[in-house]
Amino acid sequence: MMLLKTSLRSFFAHKGRMVLSLLAVVLSVAFVSGTLVFSNTATATFDRLFASTASDLTVRQATDKLAADAHEGGKTRTVPVDTQRKVAAEPGVKAAIGSVFTETATLVNPATNKSVSPTGGAPTLAGNWTDSPRKSVDITSGHAPQGSDQIVLDADTAKKSDLAVGSRLRVVTMTGNYDFTISGIATFRTTNPGAALAFMDTPTSQKVLLGETAFTSIEVFGDGSRTDEQLKTAALADLGSGYEAKTAAEQKDENAKDVGSFLGFMKYAMLGFAAISLLVGGFLIINTFSMLVAQRTREIGLLRAIGGSRRQVNRSVLIEALILGVLGSTLGLGAGLGLAELLIQLMKAVGMNLDASSLEITWTVPVASYLVGILITVLAAWIPARRAGKISPMAALRDHGTPAEAAANRIRAAIGIVVTGLGAAALTGAGAADSAANGGMLLGVGVVLTLIGFVVLGPLLAIGIVRVLGAVLPALFGPSGKLAQRNAMRNPRRTGATAAALMIGLALVSGASVVTSSMVSSAKAKVDKSVGADYGINSRGSSFTPAMVDAVRATKGLTAVTEQKVLPARVTGPDGKAAETAVLAVTAATFGENFKLPVVSGNTATALAGGIAFPEGFATDHNLKVGDSVSIEYAGGRTQSLTVGAVTEKGSLFDGPFTTIETVGKAVPADDLPADAALYGKAAAGADKATVLADLQKSMEPYSQVVVMDQAGYKDLIQQQVNQLLYMVYGLLGLAIVVAVLGVVNTLALSVVERTREIGLLRAIGLSRRQLRRMVRLESVVIALFGAVLGTGLGLAWGVTARQVLAGQGLEILTVPTDTIVTILVGSAVVGLLAALVPAFRAARMNILAAIATD
Repeated sequence: MMLLKTSLRSFFAHKGRMVLSLLAVVLSVAFVSGTLVFSNTATATFDRLFASTASDLTVRQATDKLAADAHEGGKTRTVPVDTQRKVAAEPGVKAAIGSVFTETATLVNPATNKSVSPTGGAPTLAGNWTDSPRKSVDITSGHAPQGSDQIVLDADTAKKSDLAVGSRLRVVTMTGNYDFTISGIATFRTTNPGAALAFMDTPTSQKVLLGETAFTSIEVFGDGSRTDEQLKTAALADLGSGYEAKTAAEQKDENAKDVGSFLGFMKYAMLGFAAISLLVGGFLIINTFSMLVAQRTREIGLLRAIGGSRRQVNRSVLIEALILGVLGSTLGLGAGLGLAELLIQLMKAVGMNLDASSLEITWTVPVASYLVGILITVLAAWIPARRAGKISPMAALRDHGTPAEAAANRIRAAIGIVVTGLGAAALTGAGAADSAANGGMLLGVGVVLTLIGFVVLGPLLAIGIVRVLGAVLPALFGPSGKLAQRNAMRNPRRTGATAAALMIGLALVSGASVVTSSMVSSAKAKVDKSVGADYGINSRGSSFTPAMVDAVRATKGLTAVTEQKVLPARVTGPDGKAAETAVLAVTAATFGENFKLPVVSGNTATALAGGIAFPEGFATDHNLKVGDSVSIEYAGGRTQSLTVGAVTEKGSLFDGPFTTIETVGKAVPADDLPADAALYGKAAAGADKATVLADLQKSMEPYSQVVVMDQAGYKDLIQQQVNQLLYMVYGLLGLAIVVAVLGVVNTLALSVVERTREIGLLRAIGLSRRQLRRMVRLESVVIALFGAVLGTGLGLAWGVTARQVLAGQGLEILTVPTDTIVTILVGSAVVGLLAALVPAFRAARMNILAAIATD
């Protein structure tokens, strides 16, 4: 009890010094709890959506994986109308509704000629309006579609596109372009997963979306006399082969799996960055308690002198850490709820309307929050607590400082050098690995070991690096500069721990910058190396309709138009081993004008004359060489045997096997070939390329989903796509850097308190307030630059190695973003300057006599 009282009294006596450490725990725990609450809420919301809308049984055309992939490329699977009548006659069936739904349509506002389909990856679902017992939407304005010129649009899409009942809406499908009048607005009952929904009457949807009188599925609702499994067994037995059926439970699992892959990525990415912030926060806590222990040396010595044991002193510090952990976890749990709410609002901004009024807070959320917050705090405080327990009564009464431990420094140096050496060896091995998998494993080991090694060596490196970084300070700033340099070198352990927190965040930023810059450079080089076409035409979210292809071909000044189709296939080599991939089918006549693919062996002319070409990586992995005969199986069980005519170099634009549309057409009927996935073209000889580009864009104006780019535009698009990823990484790593900045602020604040008497003496012998503030600020800048130098060096090593590991995956060119590196170093100096503002101000305000009198 006495120990607990002492710990509580000590904690509240130093509560001001604990605030920033507390904030680090709060931020870290908030990331964990907020991520879990958001993930649980999103999962529960979708579960309710699937449970409330799924039929008891859905019947579709049976297919294997190849056919399913082919369907995703534009060919819609259908079931005959008679199927609906057969299923409706089954015992136990209350209703069997023929459903038409596809994801291949594009919705366009004719007034603006702009697409109203989602752009964030969510689908556009177009289908027939039916009186289903379970619906995902209700018509809240207008009425259901009545006739071939009416359509119902979902409320979220209508609101975003400024459409209403009576507005015109165009539907672009593989069968043509169709204009409708919006007759009704439908609102989701639970959540909108981000999709755009459009409903027509059944005959119109069959004509517009399928081009035939058929359904895409039969939705079955039972009368309660049979279970879903019994309905499934009876339906499949009656219909025979060629069909597949899924119960409500199976539909729910299938949908949940699709949603779970997206939510799972978000969840684990955010938890990963939470772990980073926890690691950085751990250094802040270690530093805080180390300085508190050093400042309370006399107090601890007195406790030992009156009978306190090492164990009791140790436990006293750990109890303070436990209080900090419990308080920080509690506040972090509350902040996490706010973070979850923020994430839900962000999802709403991209069209996914989750229900924020019913946050799912399961028992795992508080357990994980308190476990993480308390464990990281107590573990971080264990080293300072152990150090406190070793203080002897007499040594503490003689000296306020912490004695240097030469033996400990030698052990630290030995451990740091060994661990760093092992990490460097792992990184070297990763760069020389024969496969990306082995290289990735060694890279992970190398990153962890070098990080640990640099953390251990930090205090030892601090003396030499800070001496170099601060060498110019005395010349530039006189006594203030010299004192700042000496102060940063005075306690290398503290300087190393403070810089380590900043080092981690900046190492990750530097490493990510090298990888993404190399990604952009490699992609641009791939375009220069492989593409001879002047223009690329892509259709976002859908394939090209025949009308679009005709419009491209009719563009004045455009020649050598190459079509590209994507066919899921199964390739079986001479050794009998099969591999699933996607075969690219291109126009033979114009391929050579639009693409220039360097070959390792063979030649593309042979490959395009009835054969097939493989990229070097695929050929190596599957033991294929020029002259080999391979079997290609397409959707529907159609097969053909082709001869390998060429093996193309790594880094070319085509990363899969390719042949010609004519060759594939010998095995797959024209009606079953997928629509074009992309088009390429060249400007005619003597034509102005800018004029042709403008004419081509004008030709595509009626199709707002089509994007026309020249090579420069395509390279800009690559840069933008990579930048989106990089900015997301920077944003998430910002949390770790914020925690690291808190560490610098906390270290300086505690250092000012520790040096109160020294500051008073400096002021007494003539150091002005301005010089004192400058001293504290320069010390902070030096510490921040020290962390930046270590972090940048470490990040560059990680990034260069990661690029080498991924060289076989397309990252062939190493690019070091010097502008980013310079920004990091300059930014670190600014961060150090800003972090020192409050501590410097407090130091300058001290009363001289009161400071000198401090014991």
